[in-house]
Formats: sequence, structure tokens, C-alpha cells
Amino acid sequence: MFDLSGKVAIVTGGNGGIGLGMARGLASAGARVVIAGRNAEKSKEAVVGLERLGGKALAIEVDVASEASVEALVRATAERCGRVDILVNNAGINIRKPAHELALAEWRQVLDTNLTSAFLCSRAVHPAMKAAGGGKIVNIGSMMSLFGASFAPAYGASKGGIVQLTRALACAWARDNIQVNAVLPGWIDTELTRRARQEVPGLNENVLRRTPAGRWGTGEDMAGVAVFLASRASDFVTGAAIPVDGGFSVQG
Repeated sequence: MFDLSGKVAIVTGGNGGIGLGMARGLASAGARVVIAGRNAEKSKEAVVGLERLGGKALAIEVDVASEASVEALVRATAERCGRVDILVNNAGINIRKPAHELALAEWRQVLDTNLTSAFLCSRAVHPAMKAAGGGKIVNIGSMMSLFGASFAPAYGASKGGIVQLTRALACAWARDNIQVNAVLPGWIDTELTRRARQEVPGLNENVLRRTPAGRWGTGEDMAGVAVFLASRASDFVTGAAIPVDGGFSVQG
């Protein structure tokens, strides 16, 4: 039920953090993983790491905010791997400023990288998935899909949009047997959140206090939900937004 042997998965931003944790899960279940990112050297290192664990992987450079680059990514994947079964829209950035200090160019940069990219990538893989008789799309949201944060107006807007995009695509493509779901990670220990701990006073203490599990998550904590949503086990699950947060979102 969870076997992904013979499947091909694209993971944007898969060369680190949450994306790499999910890529490891998909590779361990048998999928061939395409690490898609801007940093070619970092992506190559991720591929080496996956292969060292016995997985099958390759790296393709992409700018997820560029329509032409995204379409080239999907073409290259189909040419080199023969198919596209799974897409994980994980690429994301954050610029931590209150709204009155945020430049329009910064707003657009965050929205384009986090939200528009998910639309572009999903639209690009749809024909191949439909022709193959189905597919799986996993969009990465955030706790900011649920909660507000004074220091993350653009990021919060992008991640709230991810949930609504997920629901729209799930409704539109169910007849094509394409399941589209979102994962809402809690506070995961990544390069991005390490910077947040430096920039937001008291963040580490607040996260530990509010999270019932009593710790920050790791990339490995994201592997299982990725396999579930990419596999036959989730064939009747679509349009969902699943928190993976150690209980953060249910704690009062």
C-alpha cells in the first residue's frame, strides 16, 4: 500500500530541510526522486546522500517562480525518467518584516516563490499525470496557514493561499484521479527556522512551551506523511490540510 517502486517524484526545494526529509521518505519507499532547486551544488549533495542510503535520485536546476523554467523541469523529468507520478511543492522563502516595513518587491518575491510556484508546478505536471491515469500532489503549507504572525505577512498570506489552492486543485482534478493535499509543518528545525530563532526574540522558548511533544520537529518527521500522501494509501484523501506539528496547533 505504501510501495512507491517505479514511481517518479519531483520535490522542489528538496535539497534541504523539510524537502530533503520528504525526499528521503519517498526514496526509501522506492520512488526515483528528482531534487529540483536553484542551488545546483546543494542539490548534487542531496542526491549523493540519497544514493548513499540506497535511493535513486537526480538533480535538475530550476527557478520555481519562472514559468519557462518550471515547464523545462517537467519536460526534463519526463525525458530522463519516463514519467511524473508525484509532485511535492516545497520550495519556499520568508522575509521577516512587519507589513509597514515590507517593500512591494519583497512581498512579490515571497508570494511568487511560495505560492505562484505551486500553481506553476502543479499546472505543468497535470497533463502527464492525467495521461498516466492519476498522480499525487503534496503542497507544503505552514502553521502560518492557520495562525497570524506580525513578522510574516507575506509568508502567512502565501501559506494560507497554499491551502485554498490545494482545495481548488483537489476539486478540479479529482476526476483525473489526481489527489492534491497539503501538509502544514509545525516548527521544524531547518536552516530557515534557525535564522528565525536569531531574528525573533523568545521564539525558541515559545515553541518548546506550546508544543506538547516538547521539541522542535526534524526533517525526518516529515518523511512518513510524504509517503502516505504519495502512495495508494491516500487514494481517497484529497483537499486535506494535515498538520505535522507535535500538537502545536491543538494546544491552547
